[in-house]
Amino acid sequence: MNGAQAAGWREVGDGVFVRRHAALDLNCGLVVGDGACLVVDTRSHLGEGRALAEAVRSVTPHPWTVVNTHAHHDHCFGNASFRPAPIWGSRACADELAATGEMQRAAVVASLLADGDPAAELVATAPIDLPDQLVDDVAVLDVGGRAVTLRHLGRGHTAGDLVVAVDDVLFAGDLVEEGAPPAMDDAFPLEWAGTLTALLAHVRGPVVPGHGAVVDADYVASQRDELAGLARWLTEPGSPPVFDEVTRATARARLPSQR
Repeated sequence: MNGAQAAGWREVGDGVFVRRHAALDLNCGLVVGDGACLVVDTRSHLGEGRALAEAVRSVTPHPWTVVNTHAHHDHCFGNASFRPAPIWGSRACADELAATGEMQRAAVVASLLADGDPAAELVATAPIDLPDQLVDDVAVLDVGGRAVTLRHLGRGHTAGDLVVAVDDVLFAGDLVEEGAPPAMDDAFPLEWAGTLTALLAHVRGPVVPGHGAVVDADYVASQRDELAGLARWLTEPGSPPVFDEVTRATARARLPSQR
């Protein structure tokens, strides 16, 4: 077993890796170029962020740049572990994290305390470190001679979802989720399917979801169709229900905030 495998990385493209974590079944990404690398998402707190940084160092000693796919705590509360590196995110991601970071922290800490999970203290003390390199629509990064394209394709899981494409691999963040229904807590259920249609135009090979196993275009299309069905159920009386009752109820609760 090489160092990358020992540290939990799976190579899904040439020099493109995914690390799937037991906690929340979360995926983080790594793109290795000539003298530089890119890290996709940073986990839930400094302890997890530092463990991820150590895992990156098992693959490459090169300086890193970071991308946050969106503003949820499990994808970005580890940001400070990678400073002083630049951290990229959509403009809406930075705005959402500034507006909701403390509320997210309080909710997560309360849940962890209720479960007796010692990670509560780590989340409680994690700096809320916003992306400082902002994307409105598209940005192309040079990562050691490799072109990595960041795209904000529309609203879906959040207002600020960013997808990361390099060669034929696409990191979709929580716009795509495998193993569980898409999370709707601050989602845009009437727009999500359209955003996935835009995403599908850029799929060339493996798609790394925010959580769960690596998928393909057929899986993304199936999830897009299910989300389109959810939108119909929300807006057209008599449409057949899709997803579980909790997902439907959460999506319905989001409707007054759609704008």
